[in-house]
Amino acid sequence: MGTSTSSAAYDQWTEPSYEVKVRGTMHLWGSAGSAKDILASRRSSMHRYRHVLLLLLFLLVAQVSAQTPPAASDHFKDGNKKLQKGDLNGAIAEFSSAIEISSRLEPNRSASRRYQTNRFENSAGDPSGITVIDPFTADAYTNRGLTRYRQGDVDGAIQDWDRAIMINPGLAVVYLDRGCARYSKGDKAGALSDWNQALAFNPRLATAYSNRGDARQELGDNEGALADFNKALALNTHHASTYCLRGNTWLDKGDWRRAISDFNSAIKLDPLMALAYQKRGHAKMALNELSAAIADFNRALGLDPRMAEAYANRGLTLFVQGQDNEAKKDFARALALKPGIRADLEAHIKVAEQLRSGFKSGSLPLKY
Repeated sequence: MGTSTSSAAYDQWTEPSYEVKVRGTMHLWGSAGSAKDILASRRSSMHRYRHVLLLLLFLLVAQVSAQTPPAASDHFKDGNKKLQKGDLNGAIAEFSSAIEISSRLEPNRSASRRYQTNRFENSAGDPSGITVIDPFTADAYTNRGLTRYRQGDVDGAIQDWDRAIMINPGLAVVYLDRGCARYSKGDKAGALSDWNQALAFNPRLATAYSNRGDARQELGDNEGALADFNKALALNTHHASTYCLRGNTWLDKGDWRRAISDFNSAIKLDPLMALAYQKRGHAKMALNELSAAIADFNRALGLDPRMAEAYANRGLTLFVQGQDNEAKKDFARALALKPGIRADLEAHIKVAEQLRSGFKSGSLPLKY
């Protein structure tokens, strides 16, 4: 799964599979190990922010069969073009036309080429009435679902992907997409089931391993998560998001050096990934590399000025260094962005007060 993170932001299209990266700033509470320092002294550590799942959804290039009307294919292609340009309403209209036309049985020879159909009557909204099915229709439902997801219509997206699966149960990427939507709704069990099914149909689907690994890590299965991330990276060594995900798991295990190595890889592949800098700063702070940590938090905020956790982390680091005024400014910024973290932030400021008395010549004792 570059750019700085932004909620439900789709930032890159890659031929021929039209892979779409989705990043979010809805930081869930994960874990970052048991080191007894300002970062991870408690299970509710301020520094246990985690990214939202780096969702990876695919826009299909339709497989046109002999029975697919040319008009349906035209609408499908136009839908893809509009989706790439960000015209979501226009894309939905085109995909809906492709679904309607490909869901009819007999060609209307009196109509223009644009409106020749296969005559599946009134089937675009409800596939249960379809008796003869063009697999192309499943692709159109898949891409309309992706467009709806981009609009924020998660339920509508899931409904379209359900229809696609009803028509063509073997489309691995549809299970991948639907799993992402289910995860975003908090249905982790449903998401894991979909990603398992996607891998059953296509065991080389690296993004399914990556997503499943992130879900496992959030559920506390770090070993299972690492196994999935390793498989994903064995299949695709150029995926920055997966390195970031695996790095987050190393944070969870308190293996700061391995975490930094993975965040370095993520940043090398995607120098604009704000989250990777924020996470690397976390690991460096755990290693008492405070100046380097602040540099990473600065970089993260330069890319994403609304990253509340970077302000909180930088503020805590500055506070430990005795830069109280600057720290207070960062705390205020963090709370302005996320008022709900106040209690947790205050608890960690108290921890910092206890720790900074041992801060001498740039050294903060860490007890593991």
